[in-house]
Amino acid sequence: MRATFVRVTLPLAGLNWVNQAARGVMAVIGPVLAVEYGLTASQLGLLASVLFLAYCLWQLPMGVLLDVYGPRRVQTWMGLLAAAGCALFAVSDGISGFMIARAMIGVGIAGGLMAVLKANSQFFARAEVAGVTGIAMFIAASGSLLATAPVEALLPHIGWRGAFWILVAITLAVSLWIFTSVEDKPGQPSRGWRAEWGVVVAIGTSGIFWKLTPLIALMSIFTFTYHGLWAGPWLRDVAGLDGHARAATLFCYAIGMMTGGLVMGQLTSRVQKRGYPPMLVPAAAAVLMLLIQLGFVFGPRDFVTVTVLWALLALIAAAGPPGYAVIAQFFPVEQMGRVSTVINTVVLGGAFLMQSLIGWILDLWPRTASGGWDPAGYFWAMLLSMAMQVVALLWAWRHLKRKGTA
Repeated sequence: MRATFVRVTLPLAGLNWVNQAARGVMAVIGPVLAVEYGLTASQLGLLASVLFLAYCLWQLPMGVLLDVYGPRRVQTWMGLLAAAGCALFAVSDGISGFMIARAMIGVGIAGGLMAVLKANSQFFARAEVAGVTGIAMFIAASGSLLATAPVEALLPHIGWRGAFWILVAITLAVSLWIFTSVEDKPGQPSRGWRAEWGVVVAIGTSGIFWKLTPLIALMSIFTFTYHGLWAGPWLRDVAGLDGHARAATLFCYAIGMMTGGLVMGQLTSRVQKRGYPPMLVPAAAAVLMLLIQLGFVFGPRDFVTVTVLWALLALIAAAGPPGYAVIAQFFPVEQMGRVSTVINTVVLGGAFLMQSLIGWILDLWPRTASGGWDPAGYFWAMLLSMAMQVVALLWAWRHLKRKGTA
């Protein structure tokens, strides 16, 4: 098991590491770009969320490619595309170039988690998939650490362009690692593209899929939305933290994501091995997320309180990715790539809409004297997020209780 993890899972987790870093870096450099290029909240939200739009649109083709061609070949080429996108961002000098580059990065990193899930489902027993994936997520989430305090510390020396050149070098190295290490395990022969897409449609129209996915998806949507952009501005405008304090809090947030990926994945596998419904862990995590978000509604400004709240929220929200493996168990193992990418289509489409919606909400209030956004906008944005999570939790509970698995 250990040798398989090192040879197969770990290199694929490396590209998911790039995924986390490329998403999270905007929370640090976003405020810098907003000042340097005079971006509004709506423009900044659109710039950050275009990655998720491209990521979302490529999910369904990615699922078919992973199931037909396997993670090794697909992720090697996707890594090269992501590196090209990072290079384009580093040399661009306007929002148009930035958006094209972010779209390229979004396509390139689109299979990060799904390739790991696909490979793990091929090489590990069903009850082990969530646990092994949790370990991979723990490793991948360390990419978020690069995008917080280290980037903040390096910005005065290398600038935001230098940060993207570092991402280019790392991404190229990971692509080579995947190509030379990951095995191609024979899967089900392709029955033709029309039949393969028919499977995607069947998954997307499945009743059990839509009973459980909203609950799982909203955890990741929240993480993508805030860690990918709005946590940084929130820390500046609501908590009143300066650049170094913001980076320190985001660093702890990333540690929470790392720890949560490991803890939630292992917990989900242990619960399932002991005969309990694996959805028990995501459902409990959704309740805890709501309780933690109540703390944000009151607009805390103490550094310790704010940092603890964000770290705890990231830890609990990490129940989302292992939840992908839970939902995928309702489908044949050879469809894992498509199941996970259909789920991620929902997640990323939701992240695109949520990031843009928060920008729109913030622009309803005048800019503050310091150039930030009014705390009232963040208050209503957080309430909207909580309301959506309550609805998803009640929806899932209603169907699980009816089936006797709640």
